[in-house]
Amino acid sequence: MSEAIAKRGGSAFFVCDIFDASPKDDLGTMEHPIFSLSTRPDRRILSYTHNDVQVDVTPSVRGRATIHDKDILIYCISQLMAALNAGRTISRTLQIKAHDLLVATRRDTSGDGYARLRDAFERLAGTRITTNLSTGGVEVTQGFGLIESWEIVRKAPAAGGRGGRMVSVMVTLSEWIFRAVQSKSVLTLNREYFALRKPLERRIYELARKHCGRQPEWRVSVTTLHKKAGSAAPLRVFRAAVRRMMQDDLLPDYTLSELPGDLVLVSREAQVLAVGEGPVLGTEVLEAARALAPGADVYALEAAWQGFWIDSGRPRLSDPDRAFLGWVKAQAGVAAKR
Repeated sequence: MSEAIAKRGGSAFFVCDIFDASPKDDLGTMEHPIFSLSTRPDRRILSYTHNDVQVDVTPSVRGRATIHDKDILIYCISQLMAALNAGRTISRTLQIKAHDLLVATRRDTSGDGYARLRDAFERLAGTRITTNLSTGGVEVTQGFGLIESWEIVRKAPAAGGRGGRMVSVMVTLSEWIFRAVQSKSVLTLNREYFALRKPLERRIYELARKHCGRQPEWRVSVTTLHKKAGSAAPLRVFRAAVRRMMQDDLLPDYTLSELPGDLVLVSREAQVLAVGEGPVLGTEVLEAARALAPGADVYALEAAWQGFWIDSGRPRLSDPDRAFLGWVKAQAGVAAKR
């Protein structure tokens, strides 16, 4: 693994080199409808107010950044969080291998896939946000882009060619997004999130992950869900779309059902641990896990192991630390054989 921080022209940047980093999403954009759910260029200015939080989103001429464009931010946040949890130095300027980003987010790696990636960077940089939403315990009313800048590096073109294939991208995140990473104001996503193709499915999953959390369920009115989702569809059309989602049942980890009173019940499929319940691991054990699974998110490993413990019938463990490390070693062995 290369050094986390490299230098170019006197400026430091973070090299995204962590294999299989656990997908992470920032709490601010999970809670509030920053991204467009439209599959066509969305040039509407969005004004959203909820619980004293004001968010105004102004698109560029290319349209507002979409929920699929957000994959880039999720990838960046995931890489930074994995490095931060491993004790590495991070920077808000990142060097990304374009192919790794496309593969991690289950995107097409053809020429069209790279072209769409460039369009996504342009929408992310062009979408401007004005908000008083706090990140990392700091509330400042400010305006910013989701990313501050980006730069594509290409291979030299073949003789007579117009341009080589995109190799890597240098991207600088906004201070707002980077502050969320530094304060660990993020949540882990199921990797199957990237398999969700419909924008509304992705947005509802985000809201379920944010509001249901470790609780067994979350109840919300269709009207509130419509507002939080940021859907431009009329309420009746939105309600019908949610009912189709209930029938399709594609959301990872969560199921949706309808309750009387125009309410939606979001339920976790897996069992969850109450606060203080289950095996507790020491900090030194997590450090040992990092040595067994270099580059992995040990907190995600801990959560996965606790889920394994639940599925195994919650057996009594005389030595939880040893059991956890044995499980991590076994998982690392399985991954090495793939």
